[in-house]
Order: sequence, then C-alpha cells, then structure tokens
Amino acid sequence: MSLFSPRKAPSPSNVSEPAVNTPTSPKPASQNAAHPLDTVTGGAFSAPTSGERAARIREWLATDPSLEQMNEVFKELSHRDRGAAKPLKEKLDELKRQKSQEQMSVEWAQKAQGLIDQSRLNLADALAWQRDAARAGAPLSREPLAALRQRLAERVKAIEDLQHQVQVEREAAVLIAQRIEVLSTKPWRDAQQIAETLRGDVGQWQQQASALSQDPQWPSVDVKFPPMLDASRQQLQLVWEAFEAALAQAVAADADPQSPLPAVPVWADELRSARGQDVSAAAEKSPQDTQAQQEKRARVAAELEQALAVLERELAEGHGKATPKAAADVRGLLKSHGRLVPAALDARAQAALGQAGELEGWQRWRADQLREELVAKAEALLQAPEGQRLGGRKMQETLRSLRDQWKATDQGGQPNHALWKRFDEACTEAHKLVETWLVQVRQQAEAHKAQRLAIIEELNAWTLAHADSSDWKAQVRELHAFSERWREAGHLSEKAFAEIQPVWKNAMHKAHERLEGAQAESTARRKALIDEATALGAAPMLRIDVVKALQQRWQAEAHAVPLERKYEQKLWEAFRQPIDDAFARKSSEREKAATEVSAHDQRVLDASRALDAASASGDAQRIRAAMNELEMALAGQARAEPATTVAPRAAAAPQSTQEAEASPAVEVGSDAGSAPGSESSGADAPTEASSAEPAAALAKPVPPAAPPKKLVAVRGDDRPGMKKTEPAGRDGRRGDRPDGRRDGAPGRPDARGGRGDARGGPGGAPSWREEREPRGPRLGDAAFRAQRQAIESAQASLRKLAAQAHGEVLTQLMTAWQQRDAEQLPTAQALGARVNAANRTAWSTALSKPAAALSGETVLRLEMAAEVPTPAEHLSERRMLQLQLLTRRHAAAPADTWVEDVAAVLASNHDAGVERRLQNALKALLKR
Repeated sequence: MSLFSPRKAPSPSNVSEPAVNTPTSPKPASQNAAHPLDTVTGGAFSAPTSGERAARIREWLATDPSLEQMNEVFKELSHRDRGAAKPLKEKLDELKRQKSQEQMSVEWAQKAQGLIDQSRLNLADALAWQRDAARAGAPLSREPLAALRQRLAERVKAIEDLQHQVQVEREAAVLIAQRIEVLSTKPWRDAQQIAETLRGDVGQWQQQASALSQDPQWPSVDVKFPPMLDASRQQLQLVWEAFEAALAQAVAADADPQSPLPAVPVWADELRSARGQDVSAAAEKSPQDTQAQQEKRARVAAELEQALAVLERELAEGHGKATPKAAADVRGLLKSHGRLVPAALDARAQAALGQAGELEGWQRWRADQLREELVAKAEALLQAPEGQRLGGRKMQETLRSLRDQWKATDQGGQPNHALWKRFDEACTEAHKLVETWLVQVRQQAEAHKAQRLAIIEELNAWTLAHADSSDWKAQVRELHAFSERWREAGHLSEKAFAEIQPVWKNAMHKAHERLEGAQAESTARRKALIDEATALGAAPMLRIDVVKALQQRWQAEAHAVPLERKYEQKLWEAFRQPIDDAFARKSSEREKAATEVSAHDQRVLDASRALDAASASGDAQRIRAAMNELEMALAGQARAEPATTVAPRAAAAPQSTQEAEASPAVEVGSDAGSAPGSESSGADAPTEASSAEPAAALAKPVPPAAPPKKLVAVRGDDRPGMKKTEPAGRDGRRGDRPDGRRDGAPGRPDARGGRGDARGGPGGAPSWREEREPRGPRLGDAAFRAQRQAIESAQASLRKLAAQAHGEVLTQLMTAWQQRDAEQLPTAQALGARVNAANRTAWSTALSKPAAALSGETVLRLEMAAEVPTPAEHLSERRMLQLQLLTRRHAAAPADTWVEDVAAVLASNHDAGVERRLQNALKALLKR
C-alpha cells in the first residue's frame, strides 16, 4: 500500500466485530484495526511512543509469559520497533543461556557423579573436573553442580588426609624403632621396666595402621603409600620381636646362670658382671672372635665418621636439600651397627642428628612460607583490574615461572597439599586468559596463513596474466606492491613461516623471470651506449647532434626498462662522464680562446674604459667625445685618423642639454656579439675588403633625411597624453618599412613594380634594408659586453645631466618672474631649441614692464598645449575653454601660442599657485 494513497474508512462490519486476542491470529487487514497481540502484551503494539512500548513489554514480561508467546511477540515487534523489542530479546537470550547451562549442568553432573561412584578416585581427575567445568562455563554455583562439587572436594580432602596419616604413622614407627634401639645401649633392667610401655605403643601403632588400611578411601590413595605403610609395619614388627627375645633371654640368664647370655653386648656384659665372671677373660677366651669384632668396629667407625663428616659439612653450610640424605645415611649406620659404635662417636652422631632434625623443621617452615608467597602471587593475577591484567604471553610466562618455583620448593621439603590445592586453583583460573589468548593467536595465525596463501595464488595468477606483457615499469610497481603486501601480511610462527617462505620465493622468482631477462638485455644495451659515449667523448671534435641523439636513445631505454635504483644510477654516471669531460674540455678551450683578446677587441675595451671615466666625470662634452671614440673603435677605424672621422661627428653633435637628451643612443645589437661563422649579405656584415677601405670613404657625409610631411589634419582626440602633432609614421602600426605601407608596395609579388624595385635592382630605388650603416669587425664576448655597458652608462649620465640642466633653467625662470628681474632670465641656448632669441626677448620685455592683470584662460591654454593635468578646481573651466576653442574659427591653437601665453604670465604679478602650474607646463613644453 502506498504511503500517499488515500486511507479507506473502516467498514461497519469491521467496526462491529470484536478483536481476536489469540497470539496466532493473522494480521488485521486495516491499519486502524488493533493488532492481535496488543491485548496479550497489555497494549504494547498500540502505544504511541517507543518508551511506552518498552515499558509495557517489561510489565508483560513480569507476568512470566510462555516461551511461544515471547517468540511470537518478538517476531512481530522487532519489525516495528527494535528498541521496544530489546527487553524481550534480552529475556529470550537469558532463557537460551539458562537452557544451555541446564544442559551443561546435567552433562557435568553426570561426570561428577561418575567420579564419586568410583571405588578408587584419582585426585588428578577430580581436580581436572572442576577446572574443565569452569572453563566450559558450567554453573558450578548452582545445584546440582554445587553439591557435587562439595562432595568431590570432601572426598579429595579425605584422601589427602589419609595420605598424610600414612606419612605420620611411618614417622611414628621410625621413632618407636629408635626408642627400642636406644634401650639396647642401656641396662637390661631399664629396658625391662619400659618394655610394657613400648608393648602398648607398638600395639597401638599396629591398630592405627590397620585402621588406615580399613578406611573406605584407602583404595584411592596414591600407590606409593600402601607399600610405605607395609614396610614400616614389618620393620617395626621385626625390631620389636628381636627386642622381646633378647629381653626374655636376659631375664632367663639372670635367673639361671647356666642360661645363655643375650645377643645384646651391653646386657651380656652386665649379666657376666652379675655372675662374677671377668669380662676381659671372657674376651680372651675367643681371641679370634675379638679380633674380627675389632676389625668390624673399626670399619663401622670409619663409615660412620665419613657419613658424619658429610652431615656436619652440610649443616655448617646450611644446605637444605642434601641435609636429609646425609642425616638418613648416619641414622642408617647407627641402626645397623649401633652396638659397634664407640660412645664418643655415638654422642657426636646423635648431636648432629638433632641439629639435622631442627634444620629439617626450619626447612619445612621456610618451604611453607615460600609456598604461601607463590599462592599469593597466583591469586593476585586474577584480582588485578581488567585494564591492568597481564597479557596472554606475559601471563603464560608468569604462570610457568610460578610453577617452576613451586617444583623447586617441593624438592627441598615436605609437600603441603592444602597450599598446593589453592595454588593450582589460582593458576588454573588464570590460565583461562592464556587459553583465550592462545585461541586468538591460533585464529590470527590461521588468518595470516590464509592471507599469505591468497597472495601467493594471486601472484601466480598475475604471472600467467602478464606472460606476454612488455610494460616493465608497471610490472616492477605491481611486484613491489606484492612484496609490500607479503611483508605486511601478519605474524606467523617460525615453523609455519619456514614452510610457506620457500613457496613464496618460488612464485616470486617465476614472476621476476621475464623481468630479469629484460633487465639483463637492457643492461647490455646500456653498456653499448656507454662505449659509444666513451668513443664520442674521445673524438677531437664533439658533435652536439650525435650527443643529443645518444642521450635520447639512453632516455628511451631508461623509460622502457627500469633497473635497480643504485645500479641504474651507476650506469648513468658511467654514460655521462665521458660526455661531461668532452664538454668541459671544449669549455676550457673556449675560455682559453676568449682570454686571447684581439687588437680590435683591445681598442674597443680601451674606448669603453675611457667612456666609463668620462661618464664618472659628469662632463657632457667629454662624454660625447668618448662616445664618438667608441663608435670609431667599433667601426674598426684607427685612432690615428681623427681629422677625417672625429671632427664631422663632433660638429654634428648637439650642444644644448635638450639636444643631449634627445640624441639617439649608440645601438649595438646582437649582431656585434654574434658567434663567428654566421653569414650576412650586403652591408649587414663587413668583409675584409671593407675593413681595408680608406678612411675618407668611411667619413663620407650622409645626406640628411627628408623632413616629415607637415601635419594637415588629425582626428579630434582631446584625451590627456595623446600627441596630435606627430604624423603617422614608423610607430609599429605601419610596419618597419620607411614608407610605412603594408599594401601592395614595391617588393610584393602582386604590386605594380617587381621585387627588384625594392631590393635595389635595375631601375629601382635602394632597399630599406640597405639604409643601415655598415658594421665594424665582430667583437669578442668580453669586448661586446664592455662596450654595451659603457654606452648604457654614458646615455644614463647624459640623461641625468640634461634633467639637471632642465631643472636649473626652470628654477632661474621662476626666480626672474618672482623678482621681476630680466637679468636673471636664462639664455636662449639654455632654454632649449624651442625658444629662440626673439621669444626670449619677448619674455624679457614682459618682465621689464609693470605687472598687469592675468587672465585665467592663459594658464589653461598653457596646460592644454603641454597636455598636463589641470587642478581639480579649474577642471570645469578647462572643459569650457575646450568647447569654446572648437567654435572659434581661424583661431590659433594653444600649442601655437604657448610662447605668447608664457610672456603674458611673466607680465603679471607672481602667484605661487600659478607658478606651480606654469612650471609643470614648461617641463613638458621645453623638452619637445
């Protein structure tokens, strides 16, 4: 249905029908009808805002709806409003998690029950169940896993306690045996008194040992503990039976002197003394036995002395690990041969064993301290904040280090199972982070390996696609891009990288094979070009065209096939070196030739230096004379001919400052400095014959040019700066020809006259190209630059002198007017060519008369004649005067009457404003 289609009104049938409240009802046909699930959810679908819909969904969820209803509502509401459906989605996700946890709980409960039901429980399996269940995410804090976990923990604790009791009973058996052995060294009557107590202790130990073996958890203890308990029972039984037999024999020997003596030496000696027998005589009765006994005593004493020395050394050095073994060796010798050991050595051994026992107790205490520190470190790994926890690799290394330290601690003392349990649980919990990190590392390694394999496949495809390509530059760029991608493809383990690296190298070698061949061929061609460049540079005459062609070939080769940057630069330097040497040799030869100045260049240089000195002096006459000398030197005329050359030029030189300013500069074009060997025709280039002509021919006077035609009429243009008094001549718009014509003039193929008329042919006038004066001999570079700079400096000096003279003349004129003194009026020569003697006389007469009134039209006419701007306050008057002059017929123009207008101004009273306007006008009028 379109959004812009008209909405239909609900039909009466639809209005009267009640809404269906079942969640499985179909969607309404009309937009105005209520949603079928709206009544189920408490109006969540008809709520106007998203917040109200979400609130009603939460209220509906508080009523514990069924899973089918929640799925149906979420399916419909998620398409309309995802924000309102978010609480419903969270509830569904929570139910899914609970369901999965329930399934997991059942699975791990079965495993735990199986472990509990076993008659023989393996402690490693019980501890692994808790670790694996926590790692899998099983709810260990919920029932039934919580109860099963407690039962397993209790059974594990019972097994560990039983194993500990076995070790305690073993030590008790050893202590009882030691008490019995000690009684064998005391009188038999003392032993008889303690025999009943010992008999009770031995019987009690036997009962406790039997109780341990009858415990329900006995099958689950470690396999090393039952043999340990049996060995202690048998050893204690043998020692006790021997003690009882010897004591009974001693009692019988004491009652009956004929009874045999017991095997205990101390008791036998005591009974002999009681019978009144000599102990030494009894010893002498069997000398052979006494000698064997003495040898045995000496051997036992030596062995005990050696073992005791080891134990004392360990005790002195404080070694904890070797001390128990040394003490066990000494204790074993005392047990086996205690009756053969001398009393002093026995006392020394008992003292050492006492110290060893204290050291073992301290060692056990110190080991427990170290274990507690390791447990605290392991538990601190999990208590650190999220942002400060160790990373995966660091956590793995830390856990490995902690476990190694625990093993080292266990080697030096008795194990502590309670601390070990805490330590193992903390390490197992912390190892979850390591396992998560290991999973990520494996995933990243697989992704990186897949990425590298994809790059190799892409490279192989690229090699096949470019099997016939010759765009080597593009191939180098693309292969470099492949190398960069391979370098940035991510980290791999050493083993995986060692497996995949040869495959990559093989693919890259195949991709570079054609390129390397092309580079080898290009290198050979470039070396051939280097040989050609070497031969060309060694030639006596360097041909520029051949050098350019060779360089173009090198550039084409370099653009076609790229090489390695350093190697290509090395080849280019080898190619460029011989050509650079040849150019350097040519430059040195040219400089050497340039230093050899010819006689003509020397004359020009001397004349240029003289002109520079004249320009520095500030004397106009001297400057003009030096310029004439330079012109003569440029023309190749000797200094010994001044009478025929210098005089005419000096006579023709202008005398006034205005003429000096308007005099043309000596033009020395590029022809004077052109390279030798250039060709010219006619009068454009002097020949050897022309240089040898007489001086009189060179000094032949040139006929004056015809004056320009008088201006008859011009187009009206009163814009400032426009010059209307000059005829249209060689101003650049008519060309450079003397006649200024651009149409069919003589010299054009379609003109009335032939080409010979313009070129000086038969019957024709001389060509305008031949009107230039002949040039002198060609100059070297140094001479050409020196004369050009000297002429430019001289012309600037003349212009400066002319400007200074012009300013001084105007100042004198204004002073004469201000003081009305005709004597101070400048001379006619100083005023310039445009003011003759009659004009000066008229100005002098005006100054001599009394001052008269001045008409404002006079100054305006002067400004119009000089074409200078008028002050703003008089601009309207000037425009009015211009209009009046246009209506006056046969009236003289302001440019024709400016002398009379100056006289009228001088005849009036002095005024500062008029003085400024008059001075501005005369600056332009006196220069023309």
